[in-house]
Amino acid sequence: MITYKHTVQYYETDKMGIVHHSNYIRWMEEARVFYLKEIGQDYDKLEAAGVISPVAAVNVKYSVATKFPEDITIETYVEEFNGIRLSFKYVMKNASGKTVCKAHSEHCFLNAEGKVMRVEKDLPGLYNALKEREKIDNA
Repeated sequence: MITYKHTVQYYETDKMGIVHHSNYIRWMEEARVFYLKEIGQDYDKLEAAGVISPVAAVNVKYSVATKFPEDITIETYVEEFNGIRLSFKYVMKNASGKTVCKAHSEHCFLNAEGKVMRVEKDLPGLYNALKEREKIDNA
C-alpha cells in the first residue's frame, strides 16, 4: 500500500457543501499516478514512451460525506496484475480515520497504435515493479 494525501478544495464541493461524487474518481487518478511515481514508474515517462493506460472499469462505494477543507488519505493497493490488466484498490479515510469511500479501478496498457501491450514482454521494468507491489500489497 502507498498512501496519498488530498486536501479537499472548495471547488470540489456542490451546492450542499459536500464533495461532489465525481471528484473521488479524480482523486483515484491522483493517487494512482502518485503510486506509479513512488515505485519508479512515472506515468509521464510511460506516456513519453508511447504507452497509455486507459481506465477499463471503476467501482466506487461512498460511506461518509467529505467537505472543504478536509484532508483525505487514499490508501492505494495493486489488487491484481496479470501482465495485461491492472486492478487498483483504494481506501479513502478522513483525518479521524473513518473510511469515507472504497473504490476499485481496472486498467490495461496500450501502445501508440492503440494495441494492447503485453507488459512482461514490452515493459519488463514496469511488469516487475507491479508484480512485486502486487505481492507486497496482498501479503
